[in-house]
Amino acid sequence: MSNHLNEDSEEDEEEGDGGRGKYVSIVTIFFSGFIPGFLRNLACFRRVAMLNVPSQSFPAASSQQRVAPAGQSGRNKVALKPGHSLMDWIRVAKSGRDLTGLRGRLIDVTEEELQKHNTRDDCWTCIRGMVYNVSPYMEYHPGGEEELMKAAGIDGTDLFDQVHRWVNYESMLKECLVGRMAVKASTALKAQSVKKDSITHLNGLAPPPPPTSMLPPAFLTPPSPSSAAPPPPQPKDARPRYDWFQTDVTVNIVVYTKRKLPSSGCTIVDLQDGVLRVEVLLGKMSYMLCQRLAQEVERSVAVQTACAVGKIQVSMRKAAKGKWEELGEPLEFHDSLFRKKDRAIFYRECMLVSKTEVTHDTWVFRLQLPLGTLMHVPVGKHIYLKALIQDSEVVKPYTPVEETLVPATQDSTQGTAATDVFLMIKVYPDGVLTPHLNNLNIGDHLSVSSPDGPFSLRLLREVTHLYLLAAGTGFTPMARVIRLALQDLGSLRKTKLMFFNRQERDILWHSELDSLAAKDERFQVEYVLSEPCDGWTGRKGRVEASMLTDFLVRPEGSKVFVCVCGPSAFTELTVGLVRQYCFSDEEIHAFQG
Repeated sequence: MSNHLNEDSEEDEEEGDGGRGKYVSIVTIFFSGFIPGFLRNLACFRRVAMLNVPSQSFPAASSQQRVAPAGQSGRNKVALKPGHSLMDWIRVAKSGRDLTGLRGRLIDVTEEELQKHNTRDDCWTCIRGMVYNVSPYMEYHPGGEEELMKAAGIDGTDLFDQVHRWVNYESMLKECLVGRMAVKASTALKAQSVKKDSITHLNGLAPPPPPTSMLPPAFLTPPSPSSAAPPPPQPKDARPRYDWFQTDVTVNIVVYTKRKLPSSGCTIVDLQDGVLRVEVLLGKMSYMLCQRLAQEVERSVAVQTACAVGKIQVSMRKAAKGKWEELGEPLEFHDSLFRKKDRAIFYRECMLVSKTEVTHDTWVFRLQLPLGTLMHVPVGKHIYLKALIQDSEVVKPYTPVEETLVPATQDSTQGTAATDVFLMIKVYPDGVLTPHLNNLNIGDHLSVSSPDGPFSLRLLREVTHLYLLAAGTGFTPMARVIRLALQDLGSLRKTKLMFFNRQERDILWHSELDSLAAKDERFQVEYVLSEPCDGWTGRKGRVEASMLTDFLVRPEGSKVFVCVCGPSAFTELTVGLVRQYCFSDEEIHAFQG
């Protein structure tokens, strides 16, 4: 019940340096409708740095996953010229044209040189140390020229990560590569120092302290009487560590996270071709183990978690009985602690095992994880799908659902099954990725990433009234939140969903939602259609302030929370409207899709 939410909260508080995590707002507030509400509600209107709306909408308002079929409303995009789609850009990149202006040469680019190329017709930018001439790509960028020009002549890594870190820019811009950023001497020395300091040893033990003779002179000088006070206590080491043990038939790795763990699926295990990769999700941090095992094991893996003490055990069966002299060879990023936003996105190949129709243009795809992989996707997190289309990698985020709206069994906080991932996907006829997915045959494979996203169960702790505002496939993250709320939030008194669609036939899991509302008095659903048929008796139109008057109710003594998800324009407008009703930013979460 509510203890799951408490564990998640403690996990957030202990991450990183062990201090209390502070959410820093990176909000770009959608001002339409904001000023009138501000004037009416000045006394109650306040800004709290907690709103989980990216500084630039994710996906960007005009990125490929926001581009709708012709005639569909509700999705913003920059009007591209005919012949300037993603597929057209792929053809240009393969044409053999010199897109860098350097006739195939790769150069080292200094910071001073990069700054010179800052115009529309001569635009260079740097992403993760590599410099690209993006001038030829300007007219093909779904976000428009203005967005690209924000990174002209500078390092655009942070801007890129804010909007679409998941995009494989290396593949998309490989023909625009100018060269590598020249590293200054001081930077190189600093990098060497950091690398040296980050070396760790097998079994998670820290390197021994240096010999006394190598300590700085200040440490070799006897203290004076005035400085003889005992040294201050050292801060507690909050970094996870690991160890391993074996029997004749099993080899076991134990991770000590040094914090309480949520029951929401924090461990991801991939065992492929003798390489074991273990990732433990710890709030905003990620702890990684990666080793090439010394000997062969069977591909079945088991994970046990003691949440209260923060202990995780990964067990494998040996292919042959006997004693191992060592666990294996540490690989890159082994025994490393990262901020999740800085870690590389990892993919594994999953098999399509079924495809179930939901509406006329939406299906639930069931993907089976490979043998040797265990992965729960926590509630509110998304994954990325990656496919090779015309020799170019295309990547897009999706939020998993369950096989049905409210399964009869399994704890809601556990996330989707460890062996299957269910994705509710709308197919756009003129899209890039979704037609490819729609054409997959049962048994075909697709690359699926590890979970990502900022949502935390801590946000729902002690909530009594939960309000959900969804448009179209923005319903997908709401589906599992509804299940979590009704099955695991002991404090909950009411969950209300306002679901916006174009036509009645577009409503996802329509009958399931109606059935749930009839069975559980705590759940209420209201549909709003922008293009209803003549016989429609429900609400009509698009999201506006008057619609939310009766929907967003704050009973005395209640704790409320609002979740919003849909196309970027819908999300930004709705968040602005919700704030007019004196909901603080810490009471609102905008899902990223």
